[in-house]
Amino acid sequence: MDETGLNKRAANHQPLTPLDFLRRSAQVYPGKIACIYGARRITYRELDARARRLASALTLAGIRPGDVVSVLIPNTPAMLEAHFGVPGCGAVLNSINTRLDAATVAFILQHAESRLFIVDRGLAPVARAALDSMTQRLRVVWVDDPHAQGVEPVGDMEYEDFLATGAPERPFLFPEDEWASIALNYTSGTTGNPKGVVYHHRGAYLNALSNALTFALSPHSVYLWTLPMFHCNGWTYPWAVTAVGGTHVCLRAVDPAEIFRLIDEEKVTHLCGAPVVLTMLIHAPDAVKRQFTHGPVSVATGGAAPPSAVIDKMERMGFAVTHLYGMTECYGPSSVCAWQEEWADLGLDQRAVLMARQGVNMVTMAEQTVLDPATGQPVPADGQTLGELALRGNTVMKGYLKNPDATEETLRDGWLHTGDLAVMHPDRYVEIKDRSKDIIISGGENIASLEVEEVLYRHPHVMEAAVVARPDPKWGETPCAFVTLKPGSEEQVTEADIIAFCQQNMARYKAPRTVVFGPLPKTSTGKIQKFVLRDQAKGLK
Repeated sequence: MDETGLNKRAANHQPLTPLDFLRRSAQVYPGKIACIYGARRITYRELDARARRLASALTLAGIRPGDVVSVLIPNTPAMLEAHFGVPGCGAVLNSINTRLDAATVAFILQHAESRLFIVDRGLAPVARAALDSMTQRLRVVWVDDPHAQGVEPVGDMEYEDFLATGAPERPFLFPEDEWASIALNYTSGTTGNPKGVVYHHRGAYLNALSNALTFALSPHSVYLWTLPMFHCNGWTYPWAVTAVGGTHVCLRAVDPAEIFRLIDEEKVTHLCGAPVVLTMLIHAPDAVKRQFTHGPVSVATGGAAPPSAVIDKMERMGFAVTHLYGMTECYGPSSVCAWQEEWADLGLDQRAVLMARQGVNMVTMAEQTVLDPATGQPVPADGQTLGELALRGNTVMKGYLKNPDATEETLRDGWLHTGDLAVMHPDRYVEIKDRSKDIIISGGENIASLEVEEVLYRHPHVMEAAVVARPDPKWGETPCAFVTLKPGSEEQVTEADIIAFCQQNMARYKAPRTVVFGPLPKTSTGKIQKFVLRDQAKGLK
């Protein structure tokens, strides 16, 4: 075929960007409620104007395309606005985990070379401690949330005053290239040093649409923010819900009573969260639970597979559970346990076994396979042969910021190597059998065992330490430390002392919940046998 004159041009080729989603929804649904936060209601017209004000204000503050703007904000309207306003001026959004300690926040701000920092008033103490420890100085804007009063803010200007410096009529600065970076998210990965995962506009656009399709979002959807927006940019749902013109219901903190109230009163149709959120809802006091009649509420959960008892209890309360798999390196969800109609006729236990699998690749993830680590070839689809889960597609990260070696290792041979051991079933559904062995997933958060061990080794009485995951009914997993004390220290330190030391030297949620004293099992070469410790942790009472 002669393709003379069939060139790419502005009329037939535009860079993909989720900024288009807000522009369209503001035009199609200008008076529709885009965001609910307490008594506050924000229409799509207002959300668009506020996001464009933010983009304009950032530009006037000296932020240029490619600069990093960091935010430390819970699930509030300001966080939603940042997902459009920051990339809307060409900058890169760095959403920082609100549970991190000051030292890690400082590391992220410096490694990312952040130019401006937006901080929620309630998180001012950790932000202030991080900033005080830095030699680099950056401009700080603080968000005055009515639910965070009584805390002294940190910053140069309040958020609403900052927005007032911008122009609501100024259009977004759209990327010239869809490969342009849109977000920077830090993950501990398999080491204690946070790695900066870089997303591009194309991947964010496609993953958002993939989520909208997979989770059946529509203009009638009401999405409750139980999943942190800092986590993989809320699995790209800030963009997905906006793409369909749905309604965001912001939730500053996960509280079962508030979740049930909002589901009932705001007619919530969708929510996402770690397994711990499901557990909290199941075990909430009967006094706060509500019966809702507007139809089953769709719940997407990642992390550990939900057991049959959880699925059963969630269904009885009016929820429909979908199991997902993903990681920061692939914009959140990459795989879904796609529902098959014939499963509806199965008993609960049979259904739970099938639903607990990680499933098939999402619609915009090109390929998913399980590779033999020795040969690099796909394993048989027999449900038994173990290999490494690998992914490739347009919703895989650009790479790790300033870390070419780690990027090359993770993206080698044309695949994103997840480090998770899995099997491929005959129906092509994947099931993970063992995670990357040094990662503990607690309440949906990754905790690197090496980071905890590093803190333990700083304790004056600790000679050796190893940290593994211990199953936990509420959090999924919690860190369990096995510690060998220095000679003569046995009577000088207790489990409580070790836990308190860790809590003082790192984010509290990363600290061990359990400490076991004694010699550590080792190989003939002196390597600690963590698989033995994992078995011991599972058997602890």
